[in-house]
Amino acid sequence: MKPDLSWVLNDVLQVPGARHAILVSADGLLLANSSEIGRDDAETVAAAMSSMQSLSRAVAPFIGAQTPGRWHQTLLEYEHGWIFLIAAGTGAYLAAAAAADVDMEAMSFRMQQQVAALGKAMTTPPRHDAGSNA
Repeated sequence: MKPDLSWVLNDVLQVPGARHAILVSADGLLLANSSEIGRDDAETVAAAMSSMQSLSRAVAPFIGAQTPGRWHQTLLEYEHGWIFLIAAGTGAYLAAAAAADVDMEAMSFRMQQQVAALGKAMTTPPRHDAGSNA
C-alpha cells in the first residue's frame, strides 16, 4: 500500500504564491502530487524534474571549486514564476512551482522543513528487542 504523502505537499502550498508541488523518485516516477495539478501533468513534470536534478549534479564542477560538494537545490526562473527542486531523502525529490512574487526564502525554508519531516515519517527505527527473552 502506497503511503499518503499529501500532507507534505499541502504544507508546502501554505506559502503565499505557491501553486503546485510534487514528490518524485530519482528515476522520474511520480510519488505524490498536490490537488492543484492533474495526474497526467504531474507525471510529465516528475520525469522532467528527475532529469533536472541529474543535469544539476552534472554541471556542479562549473562552480569552479576543487570539490563542488553536494547538490542542494535547483531554482528555475520564468517570466511568471519559479520552480524549486530539492532532495527529499535517498532517491526522492520535492519540486514546487510558485508565482513570481513568492517569498523565495520562505518557500525554500518550508520545503526544507517538510523534507525533514518526511524523512522522520518514512524512517522506521531499528528494533532492539524482537520480543524474545531467550
